[in-house]
Amino acid sequence: MPNRGPCQHFDGARRLPAAGLCESIRREEQTHMATPGTSRRGRVSQKASRFTESVIREMTREALKHGAVNLSQGFPDFPAPEDLKRAAAAAINDDVNQYAVTWGAKDFREAIADKTRWFLGLEYDPEREITVTCGSTEGMIAVMMATVDPGEEVVLFEPFYENYAPDAILSGATPRYVPLRAPDWTFDPDELRAAFNERTKAVILCNPNNPTGKVFTREEMEFIASLCREFDALCFTDEIYEHIVYPRADREVEHISMAQLEGMKERTLVVNSMSKTYSVTGWRVGYVLAPADITGAVRKVHDFLTVGAAAPLQRAGAYALRMPPEYYEELRREYERRRDLLLPALEDVGFKVFRPDGAYYVMTDISAFGFAYDVEFTRHLIQRVGVACVPGSSFYSRPELGARQVRFCFCKRDETLEAAADRLRRLQSF
Repeated sequence: MPNRGPCQHFDGARRLPAAGLCESIRREEQTHMATPGTSRRGRVSQKASRFTESVIREMTREALKHGAVNLSQGFPDFPAPEDLKRAAAAAINDDVNQYAVTWGAKDFREAIADKTRWFLGLEYDPEREITVTCGSTEGMIAVMMATVDPGEEVVLFEPFYENYAPDAILSGATPRYVPLRAPDWTFDPDELRAAFNERTKAVILCNPNNPTGKVFTREEMEFIASLCREFDALCFTDEIYEHIVYPRADREVEHISMAQLEGMKERTLVVNSMSKTYSVTGWRVGYVLAPADITGAVRKVHDFLTVGAAAPLQRAGAYALRMPPEYYEELRREYERRRDLLLPALEDVGFKVFRPDGAYYVMTDISAFGFAYDVEFTRHLIQRVGVACVPGSSFYSRPELGARQVRFCFCKRDETLEAAADRLRRLQSF
């Protein structure tokens, strides 16, 4: 057995992140051992062997096991809006409990079209250009499987949300990684251009970004768009945090959809969800906006992946997407307040904080604590300090690139953030 070093999963010449406490590697190795009385042929596909389980979701399990304050997985621990919950309950009581139309209930698709027209100023035909999916997670894999052929390449900014690399593998794509560099998570235009070639099918953009909190500037967006046009590439844009953007004194921070830029609506597939904006991550209701010809392919893939999203929750979603603008402004203010509660607490105990402009995560540098690897630090933080975060290596193609980083989320009640801050002070005693 080769020596993989600290929680590294080798995939030929490249490495994908392993689960936070290395359990995935051990399970994978056990899986590939022949069971007595069976063929020695591998029982797990090569695709499934090339990535591990979700590190983020593993951290939630570790937090529960050790009674740690969970600042790892990005789900709110406060209630969803009361009127939205009532709308969902009413839909169930009204017997909206059977299959909706496979690609989405008509009233929900119409609400998505209305909301997109109001917020982005873009027109999408709910009959031909909108597909309702089981969360943005299914939306992204459906988009990639509908458009990418084996051997084609997709460009990924890293650090990246951990689902994107497995999505590329499952769709047969070859990922090309372009670094975002702290503290502002900027990219080098020359490096990005070098990642595009005749095999490039698409670039994946998460904006506002998970895990960094970066909000791409208009200049950056225009440059990415110019490469898509030059190389005849698509853009898969994950906009699940579109309403969570924080103002800055030194420059304007705004959410820009790639589909809003000149010549890009016909090249852009927008992936979105109710999860973050309406604090219903467990509902698993998302959607994809795409040109009609691509929507047809997305709908076929979606149909055979999941058939459809939950019908009563789509009814409630139609209510949610028609909330007034004031709802979204209050959402932004509340998350800005939570951000400004957690970040000083992290800085006070020794974390170097990369201040986010959007979403509800913060990437930090752990160099001051003297741990060799992020996974070792994360284990210590959960088991000895009582706070769960996500090791930075899980967001990189090569784990060593994130070995000095961890990510915290702040989509939590004040009491949760204060409890985490209190426990983090223990770091100063070790």
